[in-house]
Amino acid sequence: MNALRYALLILHFIGLAAILGPFLEQWRHQAKRVTTVMLWGARAQIVTGLALAAVAFAGDNEPDHVKLAFKLVVALAVAGIAEVGAKRGDRAGWAWQAVGVLTLVNLVIAVVWR
Repeated sequence: MNALRYALLILHFIGLAAILGPFLEQWRHQAKRVTTVMLWGARAQIVTGLALAAVAFAGDNEPDHVKLAFKLVVALAVAGIAEVGAKRGDRAGWAWQAVGVLTLVNLVIAVVWR
């Protein structure tokens, strides 16, 4: 079970990098947009996050339900905004910003909330 948890955690981090990498790389560009990599990273975050929650519930310790629900809502918002932003292309600079900020919010919640 530990090997599965670690494999899912690595995939979860790859999804995080897929969102934050293009977000930070586009910081210096004039036209900001949600890339396909960001979109697939947001999708990966949801799938691997749900799988990590399932592994946590299958284990001995009881995870924090409120934290998991809050992170899921933020992740769904990130994915939804990324879907809209990817469809609109260069006309959705607000989506690029929202995806990056909400991803950072979700990261802070994961690290700080104990």
